[in-house]
Amino acid sequence: MIEQQLQQTISQVLNELYGISVDAASVVLQSTKKEFEGDYTLVVFPYVKQARKSPEALAGEIGAAVQQHLSLVTSYNVVKGFLNIAVCDSYWTSFVADNATNATYGIRSAADDAAPIVVEYSSPNTNKPLHLGHIRNNLLGWAVSELLAANGNKVKKVNLVNDRGIHICKSMLAWQRYGGGETPESSGMKGDHLVGKYYVEFDKHYKDEVKQLVSEGMDEETAKKEAPLMLEAQQMLKRWEEGDKEVRDLWAMMNKWVYAGFDQTYSSLGVGFDKIYYERNTYLLGKELVQKGLDRGVLFRKEDGSVWCDLTADGLDQKLLLRKDGTSVYMTQDLGTALLRHKEFDADRLIYVVGNEQDYHFQVLKLVLGKLGFDWANKVYHLSYGMVELPNGKMKSREGTVVDADDLIAEMEQTAEAMSREHGKNDDLSPEQQKHLYHILALGALKYFILKVDPSKNMLFNPAESIDFNGNTGPFIQYTHARIRSIVRKGIEDQGISLQQASPSVALTAKEREVIKSLHDMPAVIAQAGAAYSPAMVANYAYELAKNFNSFYQDTPILREENSAIKTFRVQLCNMVSIALKNTMHILGIEVPERM
Repeated sequence: MIEQQLQQTISQVLNELYGISVDAASVVLQSTKKEFEGDYTLVVFPYVKQARKSPEALAGEIGAAVQQHLSLVTSYNVVKGFLNIAVCDSYWTSFVADNATNATYGIRSAADDAAPIVVEYSSPNTNKPLHLGHIRNNLLGWAVSELLAANGNKVKKVNLVNDRGIHICKSMLAWQRYGGGETPESSGMKGDHLVGKYYVEFDKHYKDEVKQLVSEGMDEETAKKEAPLMLEAQQMLKRWEEGDKEVRDLWAMMNKWVYAGFDQTYSSLGVGFDKIYYERNTYLLGKELVQKGLDRGVLFRKEDGSVWCDLTADGLDQKLLLRKDGTSVYMTQDLGTALLRHKEFDADRLIYVVGNEQDYHFQVLKLVLGKLGFDWANKVYHLSYGMVELPNGKMKSREGTVVDADDLIAEMEQTAEAMSREHGKNDDLSPEQQKHLYHILALGALKYFILKVDPSKNMLFNPAESIDFNGNTGPFIQYTHARIRSIVRKGIEDQGISLQQASPSVALTAKEREVIKSLHDMPAVIAQAGAAYSPAMVANYAYELAKNFNSFYQDTPILREENSAIKTFRVQLCNMVSIALKNTMHILGIEVPERM
């Protein structure tokens, strides 16, 4: 790539002219700003003192020497301490010709002996359906996995289903009390929605009980602990851990309903997993680790029988690992799951895609694993992401005010259909093709709007804004791809253009050059995004590329170009842009249509 050649040449020039020894990889080049002439810019200020030159003189001398050493450099100019370097058109046209039909452009393959990276995401509780917050988690987990794979890593996508615990018992108890034998079949509800209904039902009756106890003179904190429903739910959890058949049968039936519902939602979202773990199978391994920690004196037991880890020397506090009744907490099963994954995969990294409200939890997980003697604890990485909010505020599962994932996807599909009809983008498609188009536009809008935001930031999701065919949206990029594919098809089918035909060097327009340079940047952007675990960098790159292409398309004749060599080159360029958009959007889990 030209950047490496420039870095090597500049390093050589600095040494030859000034005796400055600089490793080529440390030479920083930037894309030249649009208001200046050139392709790459070198800031010379770091070398001024050693060279004993003014910034302008130093930049001029480096520019002249680089041009002399490297034939691909056609000119240079100096703006104060900034050296702007122009690369010849033939380099850019050859780059397009070499990659015009490269279907995997920008994507690296994994080495056969590479240790896998394990990415955990989704991790739902089986007491409610997936909601908007889960959507961000699933989309981010999938996209990060695909991004790591695009950078040549082996990736294992895993899910840990939290299928036991007090929250599950709340739904179970409410269904026992108030369900009247209702099932997904009898109610017509998806199983996860039905179970979620009783989670909300529990909370309503629980609040009534707390209110009643407070009215009888009990303080609110005590009332929350002593409310009959809460005590009964806790007892149900204890019976579950003891293997009580009645409780286990009820639990198995209701969880089966939820699993079926989750599978439908995952399918609609277009996400999946290489392996699914269940907390019921990992919490006991965690309890074994806790016992070993007790035996080694790493952990301690309080007078009430609960087990803790003292992290005060690490700047934290004491962390509960087993309750006084012997039941486990989230940390218990996470310890067991981490050990299980290490044994199964011997992973390079264990990445947990979990919201930032769990930052403390994962600090503790790494520390406790380390104290238990596992030297791979430093491979644990928490990919912490911000919360999703709506224009009308936060969501609360217990109060039934969440935005359900299934409802949101259906709403997005309806909006996509309305917008498509309004813009006349489906007139020549069959009903089946139209239905598929609405689905991929809806998911493209949803996924792109969420993934274009840096994972660490909170975000406000606006469904209407996300589906717009203009601006920084998924449908804008999808439509751009469809437009390009139409140009390429017409070029091949109607004008006999060959994408494999060698194109002679042609003089580039400024808009062409901008598009090609965007394409040239793609591998570096994917590498940077992978290092930062940031699909947002890929999303915004795809938007800039689509925007640059549309600017080029508006100003530049393609199929109407009279010069056949230039026409062939431009169709090849179009094809390469469509590949780049398809590959970057694939990383985000977004399908791009061939026609709209």
